[in-house]
Amino acid sequence: MKKKFALSLAVCLVLTAAVLAAGDAGDPLATLSYLAGTFSDTLDRRIEQRLDASDAAILEQADTAGTASASAASWVQTRLKSGDTLLGQTGTGVMVLAGSARAVYSAGAVVDVTTGTVLASGGALTAGHRYLAAEDTSVSFTVSSKTAVVQYQGPYAFQYSGEVDYNAMASALKTLHLFQGSLTGYGQGFDLEAAPTRLQALIMFIRVLGEEDAALAWTGSTPFTDIESGSQAEKYVGYAYSRGYTNGYSATQFKPAGAVNAYQYTEFVLRAMGYSSAANTDLSDTLDRAQTCGLLTAAEAAMLQRDAFLRAELVYISYYALEAVTPQGGTLADMLMEKGVFTSAELSEARGKVTSWRLV
Repeated sequence: MKKKFALSLAVCLVLTAAVLAAGDAGDPLATLSYLAGTFSDTLDRRIEQRLDASDAAILEQADTAGTASASAASWVQTRLKSGDTLLGQTGTGVMVLAGSARAVYSAGAVVDVTTGTVLASGGALTAGHRYLAAEDTSVSFTVSSKTAVVQYQGPYAFQYSGEVDYNAMASALKTLHLFQGSLTGYGQGFDLEAAPTRLQALIMFIRVLGEEDAALAWTGSTPFTDIESGSQAEKYVGYAYSRGYTNGYSATQFKPAGAVNAYQYTEFVLRAMGYSSAANTDLSDTLDRAQTCGLLTAAEAAMLQRDAFLRAELVYISYYALEAVTPQGGTLADMLMEKGVFTSAELSEARGKVTSWRLV
């Protein structure tokens, strides 16, 4: 364990010395040349002093402080939801890759290593910046967005909230072959913190219909000049257009990278269930109709009207749509199982992943 703490403690000691010399949080703590030069002679000596402390003593101190109860030797990535808290102490490193979080501490300092400045208690972490808990610091890093992807290293522990778990819903839909994510190299590719595009929404719609195989087997052309000929996107768009599921943005444009809002995606799901069709172009009452047929609750409709529409909300609507009853009777999940999209065992597994409460 001594090796595990070597790098974090070394940097922590250097930054602590810099904090004492800086004067206030508005001044840069230390330049790279300062860290590599002025402190280089004393750094090795201080590292050795720290490594002389026993592993048991470090863990005992962590437990007594009521914060970190384990330690990560290298950077570990995890998905968190709103209100989830990563508890850290001296030597804990944190980086937010997506979403947002705030740091709260009563003593010591949390250092933005990327900029060489101190993050004030209660301050928001900048995505992509590395933060380090300095000497004599116990800190809570709490997610303030609906979802977040966080990396951490060093001493840590987690406290989990009871908020809506969009991450679990995305995982559940992936189990059901309805959600595959993107090629993003972190956060399982879920990209729940990003706004969905028109093409992504259309693909999800086709999957909820249980017709992805038919779409991928489709051959033909589309009238849309902004869809690349021969691409996989052309298959999804061309299939949906030929089936009358979408009219495109205009007669010649689909705008695949364009934004989609809650009304548009909810309308897609209503069409998939049989409650609407592409002939309906007035979406002003979409959320009302979704409540009438049981697709949305009043609280969910209010949330969709209030909040920015992200892939997290797209996942939320898609997951609970499985429980909604279609005009023919039976649920959407029943319909998809009949089409062979997923099995009852996979459905049970997916439902077991989601333990948070629905908005009512």
